[in-house]
Amino acid sequence: MAALAYPPDKRFHRFVALSDDDFVYPADRGEDYTIVEISMFAGRSDAAKRALIRELFTRLQTEVGLDPQSVEITITETPRVNWGIRGLNGADLELGYSVDV
Repeated sequence: MAALAYPPDKRFHRFVALSDDDFVYPADRGEDYTIVEISMFAGRSDAAKRALIRELFTRLQTEVGLDPQSVEITITETPRVNWGIRGLNGADLELGYSVDV
């Protein structure tokens, strides 16, 4: 919310847990190795994306105890027209917030 100026009620998360046998991680990252993948509409500035990544590293360390060395974050942006949400094309949605931050 802080980095992307989302409204407080904007929350959507999906967690995919893998068994130890199915999750291969680099030896130098440790057993806490965590991948955070973010899919979002295109339009955020580089500064906003940097702030989001910085905020995630900080919060994951202070609130969850994950060493930043064990965390990998990727952001994938696609045009709104490439999304279908609530029966509408993403380009036609009224979001209630701006993606141009």
